[in-house]
Amino acid sequence: MSTSSPDVTVILPCAGFGVRFGAPYSKELHCLAPGVSVIDRSLETVVELARSGLSVRLVVVFRTHKLDVVGHLAGYTRDLNMVFVYQDDSFEDSLSGAIRTALPLAEGRVALVLPDITLVGPGSERSLVEAVGRTEPSGWCVVAARGFAPEALRELGALRLAEHGEGVRVLAAEEKPRRPDGFNAAWAMVVASPEEAHRLPEVALPGADSPLAGASAVEVAGFINFNTAETPGLSFAHRDR
Repeated sequence: MSTSSPDVTVILPCAGFGVRFGAPYSKELHCLAPGVSVIDRSLETVVELARSGLSVRLVVVFRTHKLDVVGHLAGYTRDLNMVFVYQDDSFEDSLSGAIRTALPLAEGRVALVLPDITLVGPGSERSLVEAVGRTEPSGWCVVAARGFAPEALRELGALRLAEHGEGVRVLAAEEKPRRPDGFNAAWAMVVASPEEAHRLPEVALPGADSPLAGASAVEVAGFINFNTAETPGLSFAHRDR
């Protein structure tokens, strides 16, 4: 690992069991095209971030059943400074727990990128670069998409987006809301400033007071979550946590 401090730390939580996917391999390695897996598409924005001139540290949170994913990531050593950490079982067994495991290794702005989420739409690979540059003044920025049905928003990080000046901002946010009315979008990635990064686990906690209210938003056409083996045939899918 490089001893220099990164401009951006990207947290990549890969410790989940993916029970609903039901394959004998990690869902992140599901093949989308010859030589291209789900995690390769998920990391397109991270590679673009590194190639933009910023120093990027990728913190991969994993468990032993994801050693196939760890091996796959060896192909990214040219572009990314990677650190691997076992998920701390003293934390909750959830996305929030994975974030808490990674935070001690994070420096600079901190981005949360999920390894089974792929963005769709023209220019979406540049969305993380844009989001990293728009964390101020709120200290937060999300990459988000609209167009989800209310039943889908119950399983997502739901947002209420509105035009604000020359951009788009988050008016309200809730993780997996029981009542999704009033929300019109969901987040795919989150970026926090160094001062706000300690609150990143709260983004993934249902019922928590989300720190995303007031955040800037970078919109993409949509995103796909590969939570079942049938997901590639869908336009959108729920996040598997």
